Amino acid sequence: MTETTPPQINQKLQIQTWWFTALLIAVNVGLFGWQILSGVNITDPAPVDAIAWGADFTPLTFTSEPERLFSSMFFHFGMIHLMLNMWALYIFGSVSEQLFGRSYYIGLYFLAGLMGSVLSSYLSIRDGYELLQHFDPNLLPRISAGASGAVMGLGAALTIISLFPPLPQQRFWLDKKSLLMIMGINLVFGFTVSGINNAAHIGGMIMGALLASTWYFSQKTQSKGLFQMIALGIGLLLLAAFYWYCTVLSTGLNPLWHEILRQNQLNV
Repeated sequence: MTETTPPQINQKLQIQTWWFTALLIAVNVGLFGWQILSGVNITDPAPVDAIAWGADFTPLTFTSEPERLFSSMFFHFGMIHLMLNMWALYIFGSVSEQLFGRSYYIGLYFLAGLMGSVLSSYLSIRDGYELLQHFDPNLLPRISAGASGAVMGLGAALTIISLFPPLPQQRFWLDKKSLLMIMGINLVFGFTVSGINNAAHIGGMIMGALLASTWYFSQKTQSKGLFQMIALGIGLLLLAAFYWYCTVLSTGLNPLWHEILRQNQLNV
């Protein structure tokens, strides 16, 4: 994520209205502090430390530890990575939590983050099959982590809402141009700067855009709560179906995954 101009709002934010966002920030910062105290490098964590603290690594994630799709959302590769993601989470999250309502916001955040992790793994699986055809170090699976998939999901959600006509009861005025510029800049950085997991960003954005669109139209129905529960359920089903597909697709790579784990002296 990059530090850019925040979306404009029409009222002062009160922390009691976005306490879950504050809690997410506190958990991420607290875990980072714990990692540093345990000896993890503050600027450039070693791969073994990233793995130990739950980062996503496809050979592990799709052989025995699927929980890494979730835990990787709370590990960051150094102070700068953490600060950029937490600043973006504050900007997007404090608005999103109030706009969408806390329950829907929580579902959107975690579904976007998980979709980002699964899409990233899907590309690693595809690269794995190419690796079986010819060796290319660029095709080797990479360790990935961070809250940026979920955060980009929030950014995409706000951007989608800004494109629609404002709802009569909408609490925030969102600057469409600023949001489009922010999301565009982040995508460009992801495609041009090495070390950025753009697949996680795109996966989060897709889920965020989908859930924001359904939320917007739910506001025009009589049964908003039911409509939103159905929308989150559909998002969960899409995520589960994509994860199942990746699991089946990765089965043929198990020997490769085990060899990679053996060479890196990681337990399976």
